[in-house]
Amino acid sequence: MNGLEQLEPRAVFGIFGQICAIPHGSGNTAALSDWCVGFARARGLEASQDASGNVLIRRPASAGREAAAPVILQAHLDMVCEQEPGCGLDMRRQGIEPAVDGDWVYARGTTLGGDDGIGAALALALAADRELSCPPLEVLLTTDEERGMTGCAALDASVLRGRRMINLDSEDEGVFTAGCAGGCVVRCLLPIAREPFAGTRMTVAAEGGLGGHSGGEIGRGRASANQVLGRVLWTLRGQTPLRLVSLSGGEKHNAIARSASAALAAADPAAVRAAAAALDAALREEYRLTDPGLHLTVREGCPDALPMTAEATGRAADFLFCAPQGVQAMCAEIPGLVETSLNLGALSASADGVSAEFCVRSMRESRKRLLTDRLRCLSGRLGGTVTVGGDYPPWEYRADSPLRELLVRVYREQWGRDPRVNAVHGGVECGLLAGKLPGLDCVSLGPDMREIHTPREKLGIASVGRVWELLRQTLRRLA
Repeated sequence: MNGLEQLEPRAVFGIFGQICAIPHGSGNTAALSDWCVGFARARGLEASQDASGNVLIRRPASAGREAAAPVILQAHLDMVCEQEPGCGLDMRRQGIEPAVDGDWVYARGTTLGGDDGIGAALALALAADRELSCPPLEVLLTTDEERGMTGCAALDASVLRGRRMINLDSEDEGVFTAGCAGGCVVRCLLPIAREPFAGTRMTVAAEGGLGGHSGGEIGRGRASANQVLGRVLWTLRGQTPLRLVSLSGGEKHNAIARSASAALAAADPAAVRAAAAALDAALREEYRLTDPGLHLTVREGCPDALPMTAEATGRAADFLFCAPQGVQAMCAEIPGLVETSLNLGALSASADGVSAEFCVRSMRESRKRLLTDRLRCLSGRLGGTVTVGGDYPPWEYRADSPLRELLVRVYREQWGRDPRVNAVHGGVECGLLAGKLPGLDCVSLGPDMREIHTPREKLGIASVGRVWELLRQTLRRLA
């Protein structure tokens, strides 16, 4: 037991605590998927799984509500696994360790997985609530949302009867999302060759960035450690001959990289240290408000591997220096909303190649394609190749939405104010499902969460209770 079962609403936090105890990072959701099926069947509910691990649970209508149209409650099972340096938790084999600080739940040293474990917990608790009068419910729990929505993309949506859906993958209470950007994952691969080079082995690292979600936080001007590393390498190459040995930065395409490092062999180590110190001072000034902990470090030594050739070093450094990063366009229709962006979230090097994974997002399909083509052009000029995966369409705003109108009315009656209805730059599965289910009336909502996709992630306890009541009251009133 992790103590969450004592929090209110107990029906929700009890389930969330059990979800936390099961490792469920992207690509590692089989155990949680099985648990959800067992949870439903133990309560007499129909439950099924597909080959991707997506779970569909059906709850029949309450007495007297049999004629009502079904409602889909949708969330995803996977979480982004990030952890603080020195945290010894094996997130593939061990559950996270939640804790409570005032009105917030967080995890010790890791991401909490409130995105979207709390959404799954809310949906399961509603399905299991025998006191709730509601229409027929279909609880859809998808896999691998955080790595390109591949579970949802593989879903055979013909099994779904509902055409009204509440998505539970939002992070701001009182904000109803009715549209989102489309996106894709672009992987650029640069071939490299290696040869001996007589230089001093060193490691240069950009560390201490705040990071964050590449959708929700991309407009805050936070540093990408991978992009900073490209700037560092460009600067150092102008000071002394050097050869790269290896590169690494970030872990997930949809998380802004908090740290990145380059192992290298340099002809003049003093020049490296001097240039890095000067650039460190400039970076601290540039990012003093958005990333106050950002800094460069230079350490002696690096892995004893054969360095890259001069040509391969140049191509890798040029790519990192020139690759676009961050906000590319703002939305003209919705002030303050990022329209188009990309994020170099994961950088690595193998014996014969450098890999860079980007998350590309846009409210416009044409600009999403533009950025993909730009990366293809840059990679091609440097002798590399590009693969595109996890492609999903934008979710277009629907002016006529009876479901959204009812949610707005219930929220207003409960709290005496109107919620905010908007679109978001982050991707949600509503776009994919709207494409599979013509006429889908959909709204995305959720409780307050902060700093998702980082070890600072936290979930508002009282906010979960308010969202729980909003959902229960809305389901009671849906015809």
